[in-house]
Amino acid sequence: MKKNLIVFMPSIEKGGVEKNLFIVSNYLSKKYNGISVISISKKFKRKFCKSIDFITLSSNFWDNCGRRFKFLLSIFLLIKEILKNRNIVVFSFQANIYTIFVCKLFSIKNIIRCNSSPTGWSKNFFKMILYKYYLKKADKVMVNSLEFKKELKKKFNLVSSCIYNPLNIKEIKQKSKLKSKIYFKNRKVLKILNIGRCTEQKDQLTFLKALKHIEQTISFEAIILGEGPLRKNLEEFILLNGLKKKVSFKNFQENPYPIIKESDLFILSSKYEGLPNVLLESIVLKKFIISSSCPTGPKEILLNGKGGLLFEVANPKHLSKKILYYFNNKKKCSSFVNKSFLELKRFDYKTNLEKYFKLVNKFM
Repeated sequence: MKKNLIVFMPSIEKGGVEKNLFIVSNYLSKKYNGISVISISKKFKRKFCKSIDFITLSSNFWDNCGRRFKFLLSIFLLIKEILKNRNIVVFSFQANIYTIFVCKLFSIKNIIRCNSSPTGWSKNFFKMILYKYYLKKADKVMVNSLEFKKELKKKFNLVSSCIYNPLNIKEIKQKSKLKSKIYFKNRKVLKILNIGRCTEQKDQLTFLKALKHIEQTISFEAIILGEGPLRKNLEEFILLNGLKKKVSFKNFQENPYPIIKESDLFILSSKYEGLPNVLLESIVLKKFIISSSCPTGPKEILLNGKGGLLFEVANPKHLSKKILYYFNNKKKCSSFVNKSFLELKRFDYKTNLEKYFKLVNKFM
């Protein structure tokens, strides 16, 4: 008898991990009858197919609580489901250590998806020991880049499977053509875009410092598309450094593709990643990319610098030099975009979704 599949994602926010969660869950719902999603983020229920049983708490109050608290509440919901039916497989997109512990306790098969490089979560010695012990207890560990796979092997001696993010090129192109307001005010200057939550990981401060270095050299307009805990700090930096006329913030957009299409240059300033969707989406729309050479993903997507420019992590001077290089060599840089676009076949939508299905089906 086929098992029921539970997709576990306690805190759904606004990012690339969530995009993959929606895509993969909805695809798997076409393959299996009994599929559920456990999450405290009730407001995202509409993102899932109606055939998916969305398991959450009755009150919307919990939507606003902290991520750690959501983890604990979701674990309570998971245990509740396990006690009702042991014939399940758990596919975790988040809170992996919690999930592994519970699944092992009840002898439930579990698959975990690691979303971002260990660089971001393995600095603490205690955490390092904890992850090294528990990650090996999972029945299957999957990652979204080959560099990520190598990191897990090196740091934790852990064998994992790599499945690239499914990239829906047709949908991105269609959505980029939808009518939207004009985001950049001045079309005659270099239009620079950065997208990401305002957190330490995304390191938009390095991005802003680089813009400060070049403000007297070239004419530009920059937009940061994102929200998060550090946004006020970043806005203060803009104000104190006289960048208000050149740099602005926009809130998260359900459809970011028109603004990507409108830009000239996309910059990713992260300290670490997994496989950043926003780089893939920018390549689909033929935008030139400058990215930090952070672990993991950007180097792989940008063909180690042949498909876009790379700069040292948290080095604003190095980033500013790359921006100036692009500004002064736009024709030469167009070949970078073509190379990265041709290699998008690695992220084929149907191929990678089918890989997800085959991986999950081994445990069903």
